[in-house]
Amino acid sequence: MSPTDRTSLRHAQFGDTSRRIRLQTLVRLRWLAVAGQSVTILIVWQLLDFPLPLREAILLIAALAAANLVLSYRFASTHRLAPTAAFALLGFDLLQMAALLFITGGLSNPFAPLICVPVIISFASQPLVPSLALLVFAILCTTILAFTPYPVPWYADQTLAIEPVMQLGAWCAIASMMSFAAFYAYRVSHEATQLADALAATELVLEREKHLSQLDGLAAAAAHELGTPLATITLVAREMERDLGQNDRYSEDVALLRSQSERCRDILRRLTSLSTDDEEHMRLLPLSSLLEEVTAPHRQFGIDIQLVEDNGRQGEPVGNRNAGILYGLGNLIENAVDYAASSVTLTVRHDEEKVAVTIEDDGQGFAPDVLLRIGEPYMSSRPTSQDRAGGLGLGLFIAKTLLERSGATLRFSNRQPDGSGARVEIEWPRWRMEADRMTRPETG
Repeated sequence: MSPTDRTSLRHAQFGDTSRRIRLQTLVRLRWLAVAGQSVTILIVWQLLDFPLPLREAILLIAALAAANLVLSYRFASTHRLAPTAAFALLGFDLLQMAALLFITGGLSNPFAPLICVPVIISFASQPLVPSLALLVFAILCTTILAFTPYPVPWYADQTLAIEPVMQLGAWCAIASMMSFAAFYAYRVSHEATQLADALAATELVLEREKHLSQLDGLAAAAAHELGTPLATITLVAREMERDLGQNDRYSEDVALLRSQSERCRDILRRLTSLSTDDEEHMRLLPLSSLLEEVTAPHRQFGIDIQLVEDNGRQGEPVGNRNAGILYGLGNLIENAVDYAASSVTLTVRHDEEKVAVTIEDDGQGFAPDVLLRIGEPYMSSRPTSQDRAGGLGLGLFIAKTLLERSGATLRFSNRQPDGSGARVEIEWPRWRMEADRMTRPETG
């Protein structure tokens, strides 16, 4: 996959629909908030018998419930909110919570940290810019709560005095908790979205490789289906040639029809042979042939690609053609060619237990920060010369995922102590690479 393809795929996946929250999800969370606020007010008023502005509190809770009813009536449950709409709804929730806290003691209220909830929801489900705006709005509301004239509900004959330093401490605690939780929720959600999209892209690539390998079977099927009508056409052409062959007016046209029908039969015969005569040859692939196939497209870019076979070709594994292995190795070799200065070396080793392929280039190698994050989707590329494009991101993630699905273990490192020259080691259990041993051998 080229860098342009990776960029286009990434933009297609991270479009406007990739982080849209379902309206029904917000509606259910709001009903939970309505129930929780109602139960809390009821306990404080009836069970604890604390004085509080009951009418104002009921009005604020009713406003949230009414907004929920309107949304449920006007929109379908499957409706997904655009970022601006989600920002408006979460901003309304934040304002309602802040108003309820304002009339019940502000930062002195033990439920004051709940003002963080809309911000965390936004960072977990929405783009970064509106989420940051909501965070600023939440911190502003938290600041206003510190100056509320309403006391926290408490025993009627007592006054619960909160020192200013405690108010400041509560503000710092809520602001820091809100910022940390929001950042954590955003990172977890963003990485999960990237991983899901990258895995989806992996499936698409694998399906494409499988479809390409199945074209010969489709061609053979088409040839089989076309065989009967073409035989009829050939038979009719022969009859016409026998009856009209001496007629100067039609003889040339009949001869042309006969020759073209024979040509069509030859073409169909060749298509049919794709899945008969050559089927076994195309299905089974020795290790050396596999490596030649994946390196051949990259030998025309001025980079010397050397294949070193430590054990020779005698006793090499012969396995089924695997689209995932072909794509994965091809992508790793493409990256090596992109970053190499002059040469790329492929070293092959195999014995009774394992099969190993090592890909090395003489480029600048992996930077330390890249080695720590190697294989993550959409990561930054390692340094390369200006005349060669390339990047380590979605393509490398797909290659790594496909190779690991085939049973391989991958290790990334640098050849030299100074960090120059990249090395990728791929190792399979031998039984995973042989067509006649595709089930795990029994161990005694």
